[in-house]
Amino acid sequence: MTDRAASSAIGSPAQRRAPLPSLTGLRFLAAMLVFLVHSSLLADPLQPTAPISFFADQDIAQPLADVLRPAGSIGVSFFFVLSGFVLTWSSVPGDRPRAFWRRRALKIYPNHVVTWALAMWLYAAAQTPLHAWLPNLFLVHSFSNRPDTWASVNGPAWTLCSELFFYALFPLFIILVRRIAERRLWLWAGVMVAGVASVPLVTRLIPGGVQTPLFDQSLNQQWFSYAFPPPRLFEFVLGMILARIVAAGLWPRIGLLPSAAVFACGYAAAVAAPDPYDFSLTTIIPVSMVLCASATADLRGDGGWLSSRTMVWLGNVSFGFYLVQGLVIWYGRPEVFGARTFATPVAVLLLIALFLANLLAGWLLYTLVEQPVMRRWSRSGEQQPKGAPRTTPRTDSLAG
Repeated sequence: MTDRAASSAIGSPAQRRAPLPSLTGLRFLAAMLVFLVHSSLLADPLQPTAPISFFADQDIAQPLADVLRPAGSIGVSFFFVLSGFVLTWSSVPGDRPRAFWRRRALKIYPNHVVTWALAMWLYAAAQTPLHAWLPNLFLVHSFSNRPDTWASVNGPAWTLCSELFFYALFPLFIILVRRIAERRLWLWAGVMVAGVASVPLVTRLIPGGVQTPLFDQSLNQQWFSYAFPPPRLFEFVLGMILARIVAAGLWPRIGLLPSAAVFACGYAAAVAAPDPYDFSLTTIIPVSMVLCASATADLRGDGGWLSSRTMVWLGNVSFGFYLVQGLVIWYGRPEVFGARTFATPVAVLLLIALFLANLLAGWLLYTLVEQPVMRRWSRSGEQQPKGAPRTTPRTDSLAG
């Protein structure tokens, strides 16, 4: 397909909602970044005297932890941009907000409630007060600046609070984003990137708070720049605007390989940058490039390995894979191995085993909870928006 033909096809309503399997594959890579940092920690967040890293050789364990340190925050940022992109790509004019909110609640809450209940049963109930576990259950806990609240129960679930906040505002934002003239899309994308850049600058002005053990900033600063949902809107809305840029055929034909090279440079900058500049600032443009390069490749019929059956399967289970990491890594690893560390060959094998155990747990959550709920109730009682095609592509597998 020629560039001009691709632009024309992308601009049509039917093509805008075409499946983008490479983005499903990218979801797993983002979740894998989070797994790598969680599994390389030198101290367990649940039991600070116990290590998570299997490596006894500190000449390996410490550099590995240092290099992987920004991976989790970058993976989360990738999820937020990807979420805005996919929801905009799959949105249909006339879709009722109530139907949208219902679908998204069914996507998030069942998995969350199951992992929340498991965490409470296994380790959290005895040490989590009511003011923490109750807002955590309803996914409003990241609006609190108390670390014993926003990081409580199942730690990775803090991101769902931001996602739920995005979903609540999406029916309004999609109206505004659709009204942006095509000639101004790049301008507004730049505004969102500038917004991402402003967050660490504002963060440095926030006074007070105890210094965090893992980050070079106070607890209040960490919460505002990382966990507080409103500042993360810049990433989500950027994803929405990028979807329109790709749909309008305005994204330049930059391949996935050069985009990945730029991402590697951004990641290297994140390793060297101080907090909170390493959370998303150094990689926000590279993440956008990888995302749009993958989407346009799919539209040209050239998705490559990211759109393979294996990567799509991994992407489909990635939400569960992400959500069980606190249970499998932070709780399960010390329960099975205690504080023991191992020689490098054994440590590598155990890390692979930990990955497979986490993948199995994520697949079980996807198979036994997420998939049955979405099949049974996600479209029940909904009416097709006026003028929409009778058959709509499945997009829930793309959005976290």
